[in-house]
Amino acid sequence: MTPRLVATDLDGTLVRSDGSVSPYTAEVLAQVEEAGVPVVFVTGRPLRWTEEVFEHVGEHGLAVVSNGALVWDVARHRPALERPIDPGLGLEMCRLLREALPGTAYAVEHLDGIGLEPEFLERHAVPDGARRASIEELFTTPALKLLARHEELGPQDFWDAAEEVVAGRLVITWSSATSLLEISAPGVTKASTLELLCADLGIAAEEVMAFGDMPNDLPMLAWAGTSYAMANAHPTVLEAATHTAPSNDEDGVARVLAGVFYQ
Repeated sequence: MTPRLVATDLDGTLVRSDGSVSPYTAEVLAQVEEAGVPVVFVTGRPLRWTEEVFEHVGEHGLAVVSNGALVWDVARHRPALERPIDPGLGLEMCRLLREALPGTAYAVEHLDGIGLEPEFLERHAVPDGARRASIEELFTTPALKLLARHEELGPQDFWDAAEEVVAGRLVITWSSATSLLEISAPGVTKASTLELLCADLGIAAEEVMAFGDMPNDLPMLAWAGTSYAMANAHPTVLEAATHTAPSNDEDGVARVLAGVFYQ
């Protein structure tokens, strides 16, 4: 069955390792859109990093951002849906995590940017004007995403320990090679927000083709009728997906789509 919607992660999936979208991939995405099939970017990136690739979203102009916490209307430059973390619940989880895992540092993403604790060592350039303060000072209004980082624990150990502490009260995902956890509101995943978007469009799960590479893509790949793990994907993603695509540096998403739509 030809899909009615394509959902794709960005980093490690659609975007090459150098951060680019190749001309071949851009061309295939445009052709799929011209065929009447929306290509929806579904990413853990915050809005400010997703804007770099909005030229490729097509006329439908929708992107699922921050692991499902935000649906952004590109054409109108405004949120179509927000699913934030309540600050009371978020701060309680911060306290419990830090008690169980001393050395945990936090940052918080709002629609207007990121705030970071002084101890949070960001691996990317911090935007001009980003605030540095305690999490209690930063997390006073609902936030799209809470970030937790540990400089001593390994990624898997940090994730496993945090899952035990949080016990399902928030959603924890991991899409980094470092010990960085991305934490969302209860029930908020790429999959649950994509499902809401598809319901508005009258598209069923079995009509969706999804691509991903990291554990934060697992719910989306499980929900979609057809799922592809990239050849460079995390082992858990390769095991879960129903198909494997060539790597992101081989334009794997575009090559699969070209085969599906233009055999």
